[in-house]
Amino acid sequence: MIPGADSNWESQLRRGVVEYCVLAALRSRERYGFELARSLGAPGGLLMGEGTVYPLLARLRQRRWVETTWRESGDGPPRRYYRLTEQGAQALEAFERGWIQFRIAVDRALEEGG
Repeated sequence: MIPGADSNWESQLRRGVVEYCVLAALRSRERYGFELARSLGAPGGLLMGEGTVYPLLARLRQRRWVETTWRESGDGPPRRYYRLTEQGAQALEAFERGWIQFRIAVDRALEEGG
């Protein structure tokens, strides 16, 4: 085994932050699920596949961090659009504050060796 080759840390980190990245993607405008999956799942992105975005969006709806509306689509069946709620915006703001401090601490540890 090659030291540092264990990618479990990456999947754990991704799992912990991806819901907040979805909230951030909804901050500027409403989006539908496949659109979110495509933008966050680009090569090297945060989502591992299209199938992971829908359970995540369902959890965000249960927490009332996002709301949905159905709209007709000219390209096929109706689409469910997701919109950030006030509670979701507050959760995102709290995450951003914590993330900045966390990132600074990690960067410092990596640069200085702890």
